[in-house]
Order: sequence, then structure tokens, then C-alpha cells
Amino acid sequence: MKHVGLVVKADEEALRTAEALAAWLSDKGIRVSTRRGYKEKTADQQMEEVPSDLFCVFVLGGDGTFLSAVRWLGNLSVPILGIKFGEVGFLAESTEEQVFETAARILAGEFTLTSRMRLSVKVLRSGRLRARETVLNDVVVHRGVLARLADIDTHVDGTYLTTYRADGLIIATPTGSTAYALAAGGPVVHPAVSALLLAPICPFTLTNRPLILPDSVRITLRLAHKSGEDIQLTLDGQTGLEIDRRDEIVVEQAPVPVQMITLPGQDYYDVLKAKLKWSGGRG
Repeated sequence: MKHVGLVVKADEEALRTAEALAAWLSDKGIRVSTRRGYKEKTADQQMEEVPSDLFCVFVLGGDGTFLSAVRWLGNLSVPILGIKFGEVGFLAESTEEQVFETAARILAGEFTLTSRMRLSVKVLRSGRLRARETVLNDVVVHRGVLARLADIDTHVDGTYLTTYRADGLIIATPTGSTAYALAAGGPVVHPAVSALLLAPICPFTLTNRPLILPDSVRITLRLAHKSGEDIQLTLDGQTGLEIDRRDEIVVEQAPVPVQMITLPGQDYYDVLKAKLKWSGGRG
């Protein structure tokens, strides 16, 4: 018997659709586990255990719910698919109107899997591990509401790169290049490109531009002495941690990628154009 997971946004329409989908799957002899997507949490909170026999996970919600589901799955290589119930939905492969058609295609094996790189993040304070997370989109160091500019010493593979003086700094995967990094002026990076993206947020020095690095590098961040108080570390927009000059943030590629379900006929460039509302002729 197949076992399917449903992760659902705390939204009336999404919950109603999830209930109908669960009944539809059960009628086909499929076991269903349903859970609600997490809202923002702190890095030291624990999640409930993931069933070990999941065939796949459907996420009914927006990108935030999808990121919550990825975090819940951890290092398990369970195929995952987003069904859009949010605003933009860059991570969604289908829409609420197509939910039953999409589920039928997946159960029939009419899909492929695409690996999406994740980032491993460690926060060390005086050499002792303070927090560890894995993210799909981005790692963001940013100032709080009343803080001065953040001065962020940045090293790549142990070599000093620069001290970013800015409202913050984003380290993003190609998947995350269409999230906060895009709003900060970073480029869109195709998910198949093996790269990391460094994008300063409103840099004080205009020559500090977004930088694309190989995915093999290790990036280390520390707050410089001049940084003000109330500096935050945010992971995938889901977890938050206040940091100070005692903390060292180490970011590198995670060993286990996310296995995202891709349906036949879905083209990345068509999705990109639709989400970004690009206009123009068909060429």
C-alpha cells in the first residue's frame, strides 16, 4: 500500500481541498498522513518524525508551506510536489484546479525527479555548535528594525573576500535566486547551474555587487566590530536567530538535495516568464 503525505497551508480553501484529496486517495487504497505547515519557528524547535515509508509528499500552499515541508522531510529523499494556494508559488508544479489530475499522473508514474541543491548552515559561538539547519532557498544576515548597517566579514574557502557594509547579506541557492535575492537585485540562476549566490542587501558601497560562486565553496560569515546590535540570521524565511560578534556562520552545500517532482510538459522558462510576468513576443 502506497503512503502519501499531505502538508497543508493553514488556509480554509487549502484545508478543504486537502480533505477532498485525502478522501480521493483513500478510495484508491492509499494511506494518507496529513499535517499543517509550520509557521515561523526558532532554530532549536523540534519537528515530529517523518513516516519512513512515504511514496511522495503533496504540498498544498505557497512557497512558505513548501519550504516548511522540505524542512520537515530533512535528509529523506522523498519526492515532493507543490500545489499552489499562495501568491507567487515559484516552487509549485501544479495549481489547485489541477490537483486530482496531478495526483493521478503521479500515482501512475508520469513524472520525473529533479534534484535541487540545499545549503547546510552551522552557527558556532566560541567554537561550540549553537544551531544547525538545512535550507533550500537562502541564508540571510540582516539588521533589525533599529539597528545600524551590518558589517559582515566574509571568507570563501578560508580566504578573506570583503566586509559587506549593508542592510544585510543573502547566500542563496539557484532555487532561492528567485526569492529574496531577486528582490535584492541578484540574478536569476537556473536550478541546473552548480552555483551559490552572494547578494548584499542595499550595500553602502555601490561596488559591492552580487557574486556567483562554485557550489563547492565554504562561506564563513562574522559580524565585524562596527556592527550594531539586533542583527538577525534567517533561514529560508522560516527560522530566526539573533546573532552577534561571537558567532561564526558556516555555509556550504548540503550532501542531500531535495527531490522535486516535475510533470511532463512543464518548462522552466515558461514557468519563469509566467511568475515574473515577462511580456513580449514568442520569438
